[in-house]
Amino acid sequence: MKRTILVAGGGGFIGGHLAKELLKDPNNHVRVVDIKPQDQWYFVHEGAENRVGDLANMDVAQASCEGVHDVYNLAADMGGMGFIENNKALCMLTVLINTNLLVAARDHGIEKYFYASSACVYNADKQRDPNVTALKEEDAYPAMPEDGYGWEKLFSERMCRHFREDFGLHTRVARFHNVYGPYGTWEGGREKAPAAVCRKVIQAKTSGDHKIEIWGDGKQTRSFMYIDDCVYGILKIMNSDIIEPINLGSDELVTINGLVDIVEDIADIKLQRDYNLSAPKGVNGRNSDNTMIQRELGWAPGIRLRDGMQRTYDWIYEEYTAKYPTAVKA
Repeated sequence: MKRTILVAGGGGFIGGHLAKELLKDPNNHVRVVDIKPQDQWYFVHEGAENRVGDLANMDVAQASCEGVHDVYNLAADMGGMGFIENNKALCMLTVLINTNLLVAARDHGIEKYFYASSACVYNADKQRDPNVTALKEEDAYPAMPEDGYGWEKLFSERMCRHFREDFGLHTRVARFHNVYGPYGTWEGGREKAPAAVCRKVIQAKTSGDHKIEIWGDGKQTRSFMYIDDCVYGILKIMNSDIIEPINLGSDELVTINGLVDIVEDIADIKLQRDYNLSAPKGVNGRNSDNTMIQRELGWAPGIRLRDGMQRTYDWIYEEYTAKYPTAVKA
């Protein structure tokens, strides 16, 4: 018998990669639902049941869960730090998606439900120093998450917990730490730091204007998880006995300046750095403590940042030069 799996937000970056992996199993019937028109999806998988719909609408959520065994909820209105800091209300409205999907999952007797949370739930007081102590799962409380986006994620985590406790819904929650890789957003305002840096370096190299703008002073620290690690971790967590929210992220800490160093090395170029101190830069330091995931799964994300950035740069370079062929100097 086929197992019907709903990937909510499957027209997006992470959801699209996840749907691709799930389709490798011939026993899976994958239903992909996304609000975007299909010509704006990151992936449209042949063999999937592809639907366009707004899961913030309860009728759409109910119809999407009909006949489904497992739900992976990756649907969210989000982007990089520039988008998150300037669109707090839009980020908060994503709470409607998770609420509706949880109700629909309960009503339809869904067997397993995965929710994609974020490291933005963590207490801001623990992220003021670039030399940050890696964040443990318990550091989300007392609550002081990223305004808007982080509050929505933390509230939705609690919704998953109480649906598990009150209705017996098998919920799993992973807190993503900065996922990146090919086939993601690389321009337009919703891109995250790895893609933005790749685009800026490519633009500088192809135009001959060897300058790069960096948001903040470049000393802020982050860890970045390659998409293959993310998808593998999602599937491992969904099929585990882990009932509490768990970190899913790399623990390879790097400054934004260090990230630029990596991309400059890949591109074989050195650029003049202009620091925009008035631009959104987020917290000063954030890293994933992987003690829990190592203990529970015997695994943690391990793809090296340099290797993942090479693959990401190569893909964005092809996309950039195809879209802006006249910008490339001979």
